[in-house]
Amino acid sequence: MSFRIEFSPQAVERKITHKDKIFLIGSCFSENLGNKLLAHKFQVLQNPHGVLFNPFSIAAALEACIDNKKIQGKDLFYFNEAYHSWSHHSMLSNPILEDATNSINVVTEKSHHFLAETDIVIITLGSAFGYELTEAAENYSNNFIVANNHKAPSSWFTRKLADKDSIKNSLTESIEKLRILNPKIEVIFTVSPVRHLREGFVENNRSKGILLSAVHELCEEIQAVTYFPAYELVIDDLRDYRFYAEDMVHPNYAATNYVWQKFQDVNISAATKKLITQIEELNMAVAHKPFNPTSEAHKKFKLTQLQKTKELAALNLHINFEKEINFFSEG
Repeated sequence: MSFRIEFSPQAVERKITHKDKIFLIGSCFSENLGNKLLAHKFQVLQNPHGVLFNPFSIAAALEACIDNKKIQGKDLFYFNEAYHSWSHHSMLSNPILEDATNSINVVTEKSHHFLAETDIVIITLGSAFGYELTEAAENYSNNFIVANNHKAPSSWFTRKLADKDSIKNSLTESIEKLRILNPKIEVIFTVSPVRHLREGFVENNRSKGILLSAVHELCEEIQAVTYFPAYELVIDDLRDYRFYAEDMVHPNYAATNYVWQKFQDVNISAATKKLITQIEELNMAVAHKPFNPTSEAHKKFKLTQLQKTKELAALNLHINFEKEINFFSEG
């Protein structure tokens, strides 16, 4: 008797390899995927403006990177002993105004140059709810949806649920600008399986439904735009609280690993998947904690791993194995 229906997404024609540059932007789930790619030595730049949940802030961040948009001190506000931007996550906030503006401008310029050479852009949408500034807020701007609330008073915001068409229009404009900067870019959309239950159970499902409708229409209407079903894999395939962290909201390690395996099946070439397995073995060897670091057995182990790493590096000159070679060469 089967107690689960496994979902196997359809593979896409265009496969990712280690030669591709990959730009990820969006919710915290995009960082789960981005970290997997980084751990397996893909060329990745992820969430330069920090974790973003609503599609309008994601679109605005993309366009700021495309245009290499510089900010000034007047664009920030001071609250709780730090300077913040309504367009950026708190990770870019700073107690010193000059440092805050500089860090934002540096990461935006880096992203601009990376996007000009990027092959794949992965956009993960988290919620159709946005928080719009009220006139009570510092640095108030009319109809402005914030990227992060920076723990400011609730009176500074009005919650709004976006409609499908406004999301589509915003993201379509961003994709068009991406293609002007770099015509070869292909876009993969995902919808985060992280449930935004602070909005409410019913409201979270409404929000995800709007995002899914908008994304699927974008995939139908714009060439080289595809959808990877991370949301469905967790919500409908795994479908069990065993696959959530203690907060019962975020997918746990087992769930994110499962989604990563499915992502490989759908989006990554067979030869690259084989290389990923070899890099996983290498990562395990680096993480190995010897009982006796000075023993002859451990020295032999490191020598063997050094030789394997050098052979892997020689066959894959586009991948940097310098850190691992140095690690196994020590001692």
